[in-house]
Amino acid sequence: MKKYFYTIGEVSKLLGEKPYVIRYWESEFSFLKPRKDEGRIRKYSEDNIQLLRQIQDMLHNQRFTIEGARQKLKAERSAKKRNGDAETADPPVSNMLPQEKLISILLEVRRQLSNLRDQCQRLQEKAE
Repeated sequence: MKKYFYTIGEVSKLLGEKPYVIRYWESEFSFLKPRKDEGRIRKYSEDNIQLLRQIQDMLHNQRFTIEGARQKLKAERSAKKRNGDAETADPPVSNMLPQEKLISILLEVRRQLSNLRDQCQRLQEKAE
């Protein structure tokens, strides 16, 4: 099952960057805002990771400066907003997926839990 949020450690491994680099990019790119759970644990969405990959490519491969990358990304975001493709911040978890998808995910989790329960019961019966 696909994850909806990733920790900074997981994102660090995905990108091959140190966590302090990712935190630095957050401070330099104001529109890069991961959710923060209690205890200030960062939670990155797929959109956040895609943006981080874009920043990484611009800085490492295209040889942009931080300021140049920031300006280009701001210009791209402004163009998208003008064209009606406005990007929003991470939606609340309750609004993240259509209700039908949530129901199907919950049903799949229920099915998997039921299978696990059945396997545990069989193992317990064999042990007795």
